Amino acid sequence: MTSSWSSSDLHLDWIPSTGRRGLADALRRAIREGRLSPGTPLPSTRALATDLGIARGTVTRVYGDLAIEGYLSTSQGAATRVAAGTRTTAEPREQTGPDTPARLRDARWDLFPGRPDLSSFPRTMWASAARRVLQRIPAGSFDYGDPAGAAVLRGALARYLARSRGVLADPDRIVVCGGYLHAITVLGHLFGEFAFEDPSLPEFRDAAARGGAKVVPAPVDDRGIRVSELNSPVAVVTPAHQYPLGVTLAPERRAALAGWAAGGGLVVEDDYDGEFRFDRQPVGAVQSLAPERVIYAGTVSKTLSPALRIGWLVLPRHLVGPVRETMAALGWRTPVLDHLILADLLTSGAYDRHVRQRRTAYRRRRDRLLAALPPSFEPDGVSAGLHLVLRPHGEEEVVLRALRKRSVAVDRLSRYRMRPGPGGIVVGYATPAEHAFGPAVEALVAGLRSVTP
Repeated sequence: MTSSWSSSDLHLDWIPSTGRRGLADALRRAIREGRLSPGTPLPSTRALATDLGIARGTVTRVYGDLAIEGYLSTSQGAATRVAAGTRTTAEPREQTGPDTPARLRDARWDLFPGRPDLSSFPRTMWASAARRVLQRIPAGSFDYGDPAGAAVLRGALARYLARSRGVLADPDRIVVCGGYLHAITVLGHLFGEFAFEDPSLPEFRDAAARGGAKVVPAPVDDRGIRVSELNSPVAVVTPAHQYPLGVTLAPERRAALAGWAAGGGLVVEDDYDGEFRFDRQPVGAVQSLAPERVIYAGTVSKTLSPALRIGWLVLPRHLVGPVRETMAALGWRTPVLDHLILADLLTSGAYDRHVRQRRTAYRRRRDRLLAALPPSFEPDGVSAGLHLVLRPHGEEEVVLRALRKRSVAVDRLSRYRMRPGPGGIVVGYATPAEHAFGPAVEALVAGLRSVTP
């Protein structure tokens, strides 16, 4: 039958005699088939009950059941909506090819790594800072900005990074860019060859190559990058939390890396997930050991949102001019207002409070996931970051196939490798919205158990 509200029609394949269970099934189908897309508001329980000619309590229970299952999002005083993390399951498709993620674009349960919980973006905090900024900035702030980033943001970043990560920098050595991918693309235009950790994100390697650089592998073991095997002029390293393996660069390797840089090498320090440490004391930036030989890179993509496209490079003095010139030549323009808002958050302490809150929330998620995993799947990289790596006893593809059957999206470890190596799956436990996390873990564990001897 067809039900209407607010001048909108919704077709539900529902037979009244099937009652509450049939209504829930009809709504699930509408969501799975894409007729109700994520974010779509549903009618109030009273309106839908009136339209369907059933008791309001029946609709209330159906909405509650589907919210628990992760299909709907409910909150006091607001419309019930299709959950933001919900994905259709009709015709699951996998991205294929050697350079694309093996991600189920239509997977219902998204545990693909590399993103925070997008629903956790601090809208109220950001809006409050935006109001403060707009009330006080002069008219000149609405002009084209400094390509290196707003001066007030560079100053706030210099203070924040010195306090939180031990980075040695003054504002004139900081360049604000459009995220890490943008940063690597710019650096790819300046240097002829990069050594990337093996394994590492292929998207970043590709960005350097697009800039014209040659990319070579640098092996990683359980103590981090093998500094003794570096033969390139520039090494891209994730010392705080190696991505994707999750190891922390051992103290003797940190010293060796700083020594290698002092001998003429250049390090690009990607502080990947450096804000999210759970079971260990924070490790200071390698940049503090050799500030004139290390480029320190960071972003707000995990702490706030990848949509902001705000990152930064803390540069050796001799590279400030070349990097600025390259960014200008590539057409980079500064999003001035976003820079001023972020500067306000850093200066007021609101950014610190938000990061602490997210660190606590993600630690809880990690603990829930670890408690649910089958004993035969021993995870790596659990002490920090927003993902973990599982090493199956069988073939990587067997596990991925089992998870695809349950519409669970994860990544394959082999995608990150430049040379052959052991397989595994990379699970991003920060990705789902809060209401969908529990059901996503249940689906993941069910898939893992189905291939466990």
